[in-house]
Amino acid sequence: MDGYVPEEVRKCEEFMDRKMKPSLVRATNERSDLRKNIENLQKNSITNLRTMVNIGSEVYMQAEVPDTQRIFVDIGYGFHVEFTWDEALNYIPLREEQIEECTRRIVRIKADIKRIHEGIRQLLQIPQEPYVEERVF
Repeated sequence: MDGYVPEEVRKCEEFMDRKMKPSLVRATNERSDLRKNIENLQKNSITNLRTMVNIGSEVYMQAEVPDTQRIFVDIGYGFHVEFTWDEALNYIPLREEQIEECTRRIVRIKADIKRIHEGIRQLLQIPQEPYVEERVF
């Protein structure tokens, strides 16, 4: 029965690929360093800039920002708020709490992925591989 994958295993792998791995990617991408970016703008007195903007589906276009003194900050759930640099710097502690929650979600998702892999390994009766510690971001 070489190449045969039980239906339960296929469903687990599909769930992991369609739901859990994208959740891990989203949670990882939410981590950003807003403070560093703002401080860089301030330190270098950058009042305008040219950049690349993702307009969806990993399609990018050039954009010109004529005034960097007011920035839009992603506050989650697809919402953005316009802040001055100082307002954004005051918002950062709240954002850092959100980032900590994202990190906790990442750890939970990675643990779920490991449990599913272990379940698949047991279903297929594959010998356990030696443990290698993995860094979490």
